[in-house]
Amino acid sequence: MDPTERALAAIDDANRDDPHRFDGEPLALVEGRLAHGWVRRLTGEPDDALLLAARAHHLRRWVVPRSDYAEGRAGYLRWRRDQKVRHAEELRAILVQAGVDATTVDRACVIVTKTGLGTDPEVQAFEDAVCLTFLHTQLAATAERLGDERAVPVISKTLAKMSARGRELATTVSLDGHTASLVDQASRRLDEARTDEA
Repeated sequence: MDPTERALAAIDDANRDDPHRFDGEPLALVEGRLAHGWVRRLTGEPDDALLLAARAHHLRRWVVPRSDYAEGRAGYLRWRRDQKVRHAEELRAILVQAGVDATTVDRACVIVTKTGLGTDPEVQAFEDAVCLTFLHTQLAATAERLGDERAVPVISKTLAKMSARGRELATTVSLDGHTASLVDQASRRLDEARTDEA
């Protein structure tokens, strides 16, 4: 087993303890594998750093729950920021332990923190993969919690973060009919907003 394969296995092992489930499997484990697959579809031949970052994008996320932070947008943004820092720290430790070369380790940590989003194509591919994974694994529950009226703007904001290729792939995500209709509404709302801005 080469260092990258060892690292991927170690990331999966770390995510196997997630108490949250998706289709009977640990949520973070499912999300890592889905994001890994989306990166392959988005880029064709991604390098190891991007694949490792995708696999670890929610690395042991459950250990710092959102409920540990204040309610509201400020608390949410702080939680997300702290999670990205922790993901990078834990990912670095796993990759070094697996024997991954230093250049790949550093690059994977840059990608997992989304440093350079907006200018770095690999970071955008990572963002697309994370968004596509969210649509697959968390959108239905999010929409149920928020209600349709509040869910559509959330989905629209998610789509706005994605590249054209990412939004194209969003139409292929396996969703139930109702959730798929919310994505369609959000997509139309985003298109209308961009037309108004033009």
